Amino acid sequence: MIDLYTWPTPNGHKIHIMLEETGTPYRVHPIDIGKGDQFKPEFLKISPNNKMPAMVDPDGPGGKPFALAESGAMLFYLASKTGKFLPADLRKRWQVMQWTMFQMGHIGPMLGQAHHFLGYAPEKIEYAMNRYKNEANRLYGVVDRRLRESKYLACDEYTIADMATMPWLRAPERQGVDIERFPALKRWRDALLERPAVKRALEVLKDARRAGEMTKEQKENLFGAAQYARR
Repeated sequence: MIDLYTWPTPNGHKIHIMLEETGTPYRVHPIDIGKGDQFKPEFLKISPNNKMPAMVDPDGPGGKPFALAESGAMLFYLASKTGKFLPADLRKRWQVMQWTMFQMGHIGPMLGQAHHFLGYAPEKIEYAMNRYKNEANRLYGVVDRRLRESKYLACDEYTIADMATMPWLRAPERQGVDIERFPALKRWRDALLERPAVKRALEVLKDARRAGEMTKEQKENLFGAAQYARR
């Protein structure tokens, strides 16, 4: 059974989806990033960059326990371990690598910045708000163009590239995006949201999500000096 250290964020949901889709047994260990669980020494041993999700596979390579962080690496590990959602065909496999890296390098970081400057930043900085809103719309356009020519993001099969990307596109209004401008993306996203495994995955720690205004402590742990303390 995989020990999964996670929280209900887009990056956490990527791994929830993969585990549910593959039927891999897992045990959830909540990492409340608002409370600062990500900075605890025991978690840093698993995730040196103090980011969730992270996991420990008790039956890792060589039959020994194996700790792994970084959601993209975790997806490739689980795909390799289960033999699912990473095509054997080399052309398709490298397309999956390409689009998963696109999510890791662009969709996640840029839409995360859009969330921050449009919704959380204490100062409303017009330059930053426009920059990341425009970039969010550009990235939605990249995905929409791709999905006009391909059934799924990487190829004609549902893969870890779809699982990595879709959770970031569930709240376009928070990113300054009108989803109706991107019909191919919307069709693909809505179809994935109807998959039973995806529905189960999105329920993981659902009740633990914060409601209302963040406290000063939560802001400090997510955006403030707590992020930069030497450990």
